[in-house]
Amino acid sequence: MFTIITGSQFGDEGKGKIVDLMSGDYDLVVRFQGGNNAGHTVKVGEDVYKLHLIPSGFLLDSRVLIGPGTVVDPEVLAEEMDMLAEGGIELSPEKMGVDAKTSIIMPYHIELDVMREAKRTEKIGTTGRGIGFAYIDKVARDEIRMADLTSKDKLLQRLSELAPSKEAAIRELDGNPGIVMDEQLIDKYVKLGERLAPYITDVSYEVNKALDDGKSVLAEGAQGTHLDVIHGTQKFVTSSCTIAGSACANIGVGPTKVDSVLGIVKAYITRVGEGPMPTELFDDAGKQIQTVGGEVGTTTGRSRRCGWFDLPLLKKAIYLNGYTSIALTKLDVLSNLDPIKVCVSYELGGEVLDYPPEDAADLAACKPVYEDLPGWENDLTAVKSFDDLPQAAKDYVLYLEDKMGVPVDYISVGPAREQTFRK
Repeated sequence: MFTIITGSQFGDEGKGKIVDLMSGDYDLVVRFQGGNNAGHTVKVGEDVYKLHLIPSGFLLDSRVLIGPGTVVDPEVLAEEMDMLAEGGIELSPEKMGVDAKTSIIMPYHIELDVMREAKRTEKIGTTGRGIGFAYIDKVARDEIRMADLTSKDKLLQRLSELAPSKEAAIRELDGNPGIVMDEQLIDKYVKLGERLAPYITDVSYEVNKALDDGKSVLAEGAQGTHLDVIHGTQKFVTSSCTIAGSACANIGVGPTKVDSVLGIVKAYITRVGEGPMPTELFDDAGKQIQTVGGEVGTTTGRSRRCGWFDLPLLKKAIYLNGYTSIALTKLDVLSNLDPIKVCVSYELGGEVLDYPPEDAADLAACKPVYEDLPGWENDLTAVKSFDDLPQAAKDYVLYLEDKMGVPVDYISVGPAREQTFRK
């Protein structure tokens, strides 16, 4: 079985928790895009793991893989491995693999990222971690790959080829061009390469071989659908393709192998950074959702903007991903809000739209058209089944399910693994 999981909104929908919950049923869990600009939090009992690169299945028996469509800061990866080791979780080469073709985020990528964002008159909300510039180099065929870190001679050869253009680009942005060929940084990356060398693998081969052998594979995406570099809210997007179809290209497996696509949907909507968000709330309801939901970015520490559920955006996510089922998260956060509003369409220039306009500026100008649903006062965090939900909460789930046209398979009422149940 081959299952793909993606976020259906602007990221932060709770993918890490759902992947952790499901990974016990899968032999391989594979991260297929993004870098350490994405974060996921896994909570088991009193233990909380905040990670940015390592796939969520590390707690169970799954082998976790980082695919060639990702970009990896090797220092961050090593720090995550050390953090898990301190908690008694050792990631051996038998437990984790990193594709040889994975692009490496180099110090000059981070320098370029920070300097470029500082020069923008209209910020796009980059995390400053070099992700975009690493992807630029991938497309330009100027990348450093994981395999290049395993040999100092190989790394120096690649850097000597790239140095003139990188130094010139940094100099133009008033940055420090000496960072490109800094000897101490090069030695550090070579040591990181030596440490990670035993983990290098061919992810495409592993996945295809596993499927041929009747094993199960779970592909884990980062960020969310509307941050997709092609289909998202340009220019306020990430640097990679976040939708389900990109899992096949970024891992290296044919689309005919896909059996199911699970969309992670928050019971409301949030966004970190800049960009249009038609249902954003600036009132007490928005503050309550942000506070109760703990809406702070795992990676950036920035407060997330909060809004009511946006059906037009969700409809587009369903089209883009081809979801076969939905996991609805953070239903508990909506307790003690009455009414609960759902955006069913937009008003733009005197027209009513039930699907988002292509242009991000037009989306920013859209006024949400709401339907009101009754709220509930009950604390949902101890609920263990759909039947035990208060009627208003059940009605909200069934209403969304009907409007989405995709079955809700999972419902989450808290951050812990045991706070998620099948509908």
